[in-house]
Amino acid sequence: MPEEARIFVKICGITDVDDALLAAGLGADAIGMIFAASSRRITTGRSREIVRRLPPEVLTVGVFRNERRERVVETANTIGLRAVQLHGHESPEDTRWIAERVPAVIRAFSAQDPALTRHAEYGPVRLLVDSPEPGSGTTFDWSRLGELQLNRPILLAGGLDPENVAEAIEMVRPWGVDVASGVESSPGHKDPVKVRRFISAARSAPFTEPSPASDPFDWADDR
Repeated sequence: MPEEARIFVKICGITDVDDALLAAGLGADAIGMIFAASSRRITTGRSREIVRRLPPEVLTVGVFRNERRERVVETANTIGLRAVQLHGHESPEDTRWIAERVPAVIRAFSAQDPALTRHAEYGPVRLLVDSPEPGSGTTFDWSRLGELQLNRPILLAGGLDPENVAEAIEMVRPWGVDVASGVESSPGHKDPVKVRRFISAARSAPFTEPSPASDPFDWADDR
């Protein structure tokens, strides 16, 4: 029987092997590791160990912000990351250049970024929509996404936690959700109870699978 469609869950800001294995064991589809300036920044050596220890079905994502495109590609391919997330002001040209050299790209935008309406210029990438202050743990007006009519599946981020993720999914109908501070005991350290509750709440929410026509590529091929 075909696998039942379900929302994609990414646990971001992972800084050690134990939290990575925890997230994977509780059912996360992806884990994110931050290589930009952040209280959750990870070293190359530690990230390589995480990638080596995770089961192959878990997508490993490296998060970069305004890094040289050559450095993004070098880091991703040296470590063995299966996706990169660009969370700065990377141009459409640089985004497309990176996308040609790594397995998959997630392009993050603030919900208030005018460039979000020009997402097609960035090529066949996944869209992540975040709050105006990424990593702040604050939400934004989810109804704005309906007004934008993006016509492409999105990963929703920004202030999500076990208490509001189901409501966010029902309102926005994203393809996936991304959380960092909402499941932490302190910056960079995950709370097992919060991670479990977040994933359970996300998976219990009504989910509408994106139509193939709206999807720039089949993400399942990269998992």
